[in-house]
Amino acid sequence: MRSGALITIFALIAALAWLSLPNRTNAQIPQRRVIQFSGLVLTGDSLKPLPFASVWVKGSRRGTTTDYYGFFSIPVYENDTLRFSSVGYRDAYYAVPDTLTRPRYSAVQMMTKDTIYLAETVVYPWPTREQFRLAFIHADVPSDDYDRAMRNLARAEMRERFEQMPMDGAMNYRHYVNQHSERLYYAGQAPPIRLFDPFAWAEFIQAWRDGRFRRSD
Repeated sequence: MRSGALITIFALIAALAWLSLPNRTNAQIPQRRVIQFSGLVLTGDSLKPLPFASVWVKGSRRGTTTDYYGFFSIPVYENDTLRFSSVGYRDAYYAVPDTLTRPRYSAVQMMTKDTIYLAETVVYPWPTREQFRLAFIHADVPSDDYDRAMRNLARAEMRERFEQMPMDGAMNYRHYVNQHSERLYYAGQAPPIRLFDPFAWAEFIQAWRDGRFRRSD
């Protein structure tokens, strides 16, 4: 009976010790305070706000982004490490101090530009040099702007365009004014007959040579 009672007493003592062990463990773990961390993210070279930069708590899934003016605000714990990242800038880290006396903290984080040098890439238009040489020899090189301008300004081309181009408003107005001035010049007398005018005959012969009297179909 004494041995059974001793075993029961030892079992109860072990159970009580096992039940009290978690409470002691939780009591030994310090409770971290929640800090409202706010601040600005600026560029290091020009001190301009860096909008839409990522702000993450390292080792967790908690994070936020800066607004258009580079401002951010996020709840963190003491001793947390914040990671600041943005495209074209190097990542920056900030450790929240554990000696704060207030539940609020502000800071300004500078971001430096990260220059990325890519390896040289050579793009060839043809798989082999022989194929490129063959294509280059038989290539139909298009005309440049100078050749096209010379063709458009050729005398035959300009003459054809001039003959087919109708008179605009300024030309019609000048023709009307010339006719009206000629009538006023010979007002009150008979206009001269240019049958024996050598200049008129010269204009007629030149027009005949130019083919102005040909019928256009």
